[in-house]
Amino acid sequence: MPARLILNADDFGLTPGINRGIVELHHAGALTSTTLMATAPAFEDAAALARTNPTLGIGCHLTFVDGFPAAHPQSIPTLLGADGKTFRPSLADFAQAALRGTIEPDDIARETQAQIQRLQRAGIDVTHIDTHKHTHIFPAISAPVLHIAQRCGIPAIRYPFEPSWSAKLAQAPFARRVQLRILNLFAPSFRRIAREPALHGFLPTGTLGIAATGTLDAPTLRAILSALPPVGTFELCCHPGHIDSALTSINTRLRASRQQELQALLEVIPELSRTPDAPQLIHYGNLGIPGLQRASGHFEPFTGYEKVL
Repeated sequence: MPARLILNADDFGLTPGINRGIVELHHAGALTSTTLMATAPAFEDAAALARTNPTLGIGCHLTFVDGFPAAHPQSIPTLLGADGKTFRPSLADFAQAALRGTIEPDDIARETQAQIQRLQRAGIDVTHIDTHKHTHIFPAISAPVLHIAQRCGIPAIRYPFEPSWSAKLAQAPFARRVQLRILNLFAPSFRRIAREPALHGFLPTGTLGIAATGTLDAPTLRAILSALPPVGTFELCCHPGHIDSALTSINTRLRASRQQELQALLEVIPELSRTPDAPQLIHYGNLGIPGLQRASGHFEPFTGYEKVL
């Protein structure tokens, strides 16, 4: 059996241009999956596109940094920044709070439920979860996130660590490499939590493209996919999209790179499908027993109105 590859675009719902680019890539056979941000400005547009493109796997891109919560702010005080209304503005601020133990697991659980159920109530079959800026690498975050995801009928989660062979091919700047080395220290604890019987979910073998975020181009993508092992399930994490006025008004370092990634996927993925022993392109919803149920038409997704907490 050949390797399986999930082509997943983050930030669905952030802007209309990103939404349009993601759907264009899926129609071109260059993208199989995306993760939708529950409180992003273009959520309604993305949700409508998700409903009309049932072959595109839709996950929930949980956001705990730099944005607005889905739960009532008074119910999640330890997740909020100084204004008491929005999340902390940076990953560094969030990481410090998580490592100091000042973020309450119940607050993470409530916000996770609110974001997932907003997608489900919009009529979306949520295939998996991941997090904005990979905040679920921290044990204080991953445990309640996995617990609530399971309770919401979602067994699949991104493994937020990149294999060394793929990270080396990214040719990331020095600061980015140092940051990823530090974050990789959390891999053993993440694996331990994810393998607990009560929290066990579907994890890919590895996630590609993390080191190349912001610099992923066609040569880099081609090199990474050419080195893909012959067996295993891998996710390619990417951030494609079209640049529009909405994107230019958002505080993000990923602007011009989104168009670059879109073009890279359009160029490289069709080449990949023509190679000997090409990986099978799937999304998270194809994995495990839920995948078999979806294929046979017997899967019943959660509605978002189920009692979870």
